[in-house]
Amino acid sequence: MKLGNIDLGELPLFLAPMEDVTYKSFRFMCKKYGADVMYTEFVSSEALIRDVWKTKQKMALFDFDRPVAIQIYGYDIDSMVNAAKVVEEFQPDFIDINFGCPMKKIVRKGAGASLLQDLPKMQKMAAEIVKAVSLPVTAKTRLGWDNSDKPIVEIAERLQDAGVAALAIHGRTRKQLYTGEADWLLIGEVKKNQRIKIPIIGNGDINGPQKAKEFYQQTGVDALMIGRGAIGRPWIFKEVKHYLDTGELLPPVRIEEVVENMKEQLRLNIEWKDNERSAILMMRRHFAKSFPRLPNFRDLKIQLLRAETYSEVGKTLDLILTRYKGQQIDYNGVSLR
Repeated sequence: MKLGNIDLGELPLFLAPMEDVTYKSFRFMCKKYGADVMYTEFVSSEALIRDVWKTKQKMALFDFDRPVAIQIYGYDIDSMVNAAKVVEEFQPDFIDINFGCPMKKIVRKGAGASLLQDLPKMQKMAAEIVKAVSLPVTAKTRLGWDNSDKPIVEIAERLQDAGVAALAIHGRTRKQLYTGEADWLLIGEVKKNQRIKIPIIGNGDINGPQKAKEFYQQTGVDALMIGRGAIGRPWIFKEVKHYLDTGELLPPVRIEEVVENMKEQLRLNIEWKDNERSAILMMRRHFAKSFPRLPNFRDLKIQLLRAETYSEVGKTLDLILTRYKGQQIDYNGVSLR
């Protein structure tokens, strides 16, 4: 798969852009385990053109990130064009447009998945951004608004006509949010549409190597994108790559590796944030997902999620290591919801 002048190889693995998740330390961990393409957290076009410092901080890029995209969202075409120009100054490898975020705070402003209800505006917005910048422009979207409105084939054709270089599709509607199952059959219809020449990236419900291979064989997409399946489990990229290459599953990860990785990610987060408590609060979503199916784990999980200092987190992780030393954690089949 090629994106602009960048050759990403055959079936690259993308880390999906996720608010409050795909910040620097987590991107580093995912890259360490084989993620091919990074995204920052998505950023608001309105905040960018108002020069909001916190928003610009999200766009800080690092050598390990590459290739990397900055994703923007917004409702006003002019603001999105201006935001794309600001993003270009941060020198990502490509710029991504968020046409898929289903959250109320985004949709009620006319951004994200709201554009699924106005395809001409979606197409115009993409076309204007493509014209305004020299970097490749991609987009991420959903199948449609609800079960009775899934115009994803038309969406893909419109965005291709607008000049986008690739399209990522989450296999759910806006109404579904993250419930139910992702519909990869429709993603496959887009990929098999003879009009579509741009790369199609499939996203949704990849929670292990077998699912990744099943979805790829079902659709023939050009790349796979992993989002929630990587939270608390950045090594999923290594597991998927190994399975796709060899047809064999890696042994389940041991508790020692999980604990060491949680410590490493937290250290990186504290160095980046320069605020211990804030860095720990950001990690809680990962802590909550890192130790599934451990027996009699409830008290330690609560203790870990309530910790507010590096010392407290470290002591709890050491207790987890002592109690479960040598055990393996099998994430395969763990629900993403």
